[in-house]
Amino acid sequence: MKKVLDLTRIILVVSMTITFCNSCNNKQQTSDNVVSKSNEMRTEELIEANNQLYDGLNAMFNGNLEPLNDLWSHTDSITYMGPFGGCLKGWNEVNKEFKNVAAMKLGGKIICNDLHVYAGTDLGYTTCVEEGENIGPDGKLLSVSHRATNIFHLENGKWRLIHHHTDISSQLEKAFDKEID
Repeated sequence: MKKVLDLTRIILVVSMTITFCNSCNNKQQTSDNVVSKSNEMRTEELIEANNQLYDGLNAMFNGNLEPLNDLWSHTDSITYMGPFGGCLKGWNEVNKEFKNVAAMKLGGKIICNDLHVYAGTDLGYTTCVEEGENIGPDGKLLSVSHRATNIFHLENGKWRLIHHHTDISSQLEKAFDKEID
């Protein structure tokens, strides 16, 4: 009888342990699924923000700054290293440059190819190759192709651009008579 009772206790303990472990695994899987869905959502939102950047750049090429102004963070810590070289720091400097570029009315269109995305909890980045064409001061089309990195920060639930960096574009520099910084 004692052996049966001991065996019953062992079976009960093993059964409870298995049930407990399965419960922990299910909770972990549920937690992992929530995190995974959250990461997927942040990634989709970051891709949308990156798309807004290129829509905004194309609008700027036609003189409209509103889409870019809506996307960029307006803090003193942002940076911009565009195709004309140099490094601008803070919203005032970056916005001033955008006004100058918008006034050039470069026309044309640029797109983001070969997109790579990383979305963290409050910081994310994209890398791509910017390709397209702008219109030079002589009215001729200029092909552009350079690598770009865009860094975003989650501000009040919305991805805001805090850094944009491209290769220097010798095509644009020559066409607009600018020197490399």
